[in-house]
Amino acid sequence: MEDKTYLCIDLKTFYASVECVERGLDPFTTKLVVADPDRKSTTICLAISPRMKELGIHNRCRLFEIPKDISYIMAKPRMKTYIAYSANIYAIYLKYVSKEDIYVYSIDECFMDVTSYLEMYQMSASDLAKKIIDDIYNTTGITATAGIGTNLFLTKVAMDIDAKHREDHLGYLDIEEFKKRIWHHKPITDIWQIGHGTAKRLEKYGVYDLYGITTLNKDILYKEFGVNAEILIDHANGIEPTTIEEIKSYVPESNSISTQQILAEGYKFDKARLAFSELVEMSILDLVDRGVVVSGISIGVSYREKRDVKWADMDNPYKSLRGDYSSFKLDEYVNSYKILYPYFMDMFDKNVKKDQIIRSISLGFFGIKDESYKTYDLFMDEDDLKKEEALSHTIIDLKKKYGKNSILKAQDLEDYAIAKERNKTIGGHNSEWF
Repeated sequence: MEDKTYLCIDLKTFYASVECVERGLDPFTTKLVVADPDRKSTTICLAISPRMKELGIHNRCRLFEIPKDISYIMAKPRMKTYIAYSANIYAIYLKYVSKEDIYVYSIDECFMDVTSYLEMYQMSASDLAKKIIDDIYNTTGITATAGIGTNLFLTKVAMDIDAKHREDHLGYLDIEEFKKRIWHHKPITDIWQIGHGTAKRLEKYGVYDLYGITTLNKDILYKEFGVNAEILIDHANGIEPTTIEEIKSYVPESNSISTQQILAEGYKFDKARLAFSELVEMSILDLVDRGVVVSGISIGVSYREKRDVKWADMDNPYKSLRGDYSSFKLDEYVNSYKILYPYFMDMFDKNVKKDQIIRSISLGFFGIKDESYKTYDLFMDEDDLKKEEALSHTIIDLKKKYGKNSILKAQDLEDYAIAKERNKTIGGHNSEWF
């Protein structure tokens, strides 16, 4: 296989850094958290500034976990602003690397295959990485770190474990360096794609680092992790055969769409049913907008339970522990509200416990295809469905032009309805610029 050189660029504490830049503040000296002040103290902080991390505050902490003696700025999330910054930074990447050689991993992280660019620019990988992250800082004020490696896994680990602790914000790993500096690194959960569940299962066999995986009998690993053992074994040896080109050309055999709403408080059945009906309506409209049809649907809910007594003084002494899930396979490919809505509500009525307090609701679509696959059975009025589709497109166009809340039903104005507030969010967080 051709020798490759990759970069992995991460925008350091991205949301918090954007909020500091917008205020003319230094994120490395400013105590700031990105969290919605309108929510309760159990809300999770979307991001914290590097200065807060230095004080021992963990990223993604809850507000009540921040010590009372630490004063800080609370910035309400502004997802449209973060997306705009991310888009501007992507434009910087395109100054140096073609989009075909860039894989966007998340809003604040991307991989680049720079193999063919180093000779063209007559630069080393570290020089090119430094030029890009300097451009990001000079253009936007956002600090970035970069990992450099000979495959995607090594590049990511170089960024996660090495670059973030270096003054020049650059880290490098090849197989030899990986074995020297990462094989015995602890905790193993610092390694990309190894979570606490995987770590606990490895601990049963006395394995606490990547080197331990290389010494463990492969039969044990396959018995414990199934086909995922192959990934663990490869990564423990610093191997990752997948390339950016292969990732971008991959087409899954099947796909799905899902959406979830965590309710602002525990809802009884009737209120949750109304919220669910709104979620169904918004999601079906999204199918029409995407130009796709589906052959299956699913629903899910989680219920709340009282926490231990020590939590009794918190704003929300509940946690979601149990839930119900169900799915239904259709006989046709459709995106019609008239067809899908009754199925969804029937599933909700039959599967959701009426005596429980509901904490979250979700729904999903599967068997997704282009709308050219749309089918009708003998009992459907094709003309009615075409009129419904035309009306849906009219509603979508109006919402795009005048805002998602320009068209609402009377039920959407109820105190416990979700549509109006959900339309103001991106990924569950405030989307407004303000």
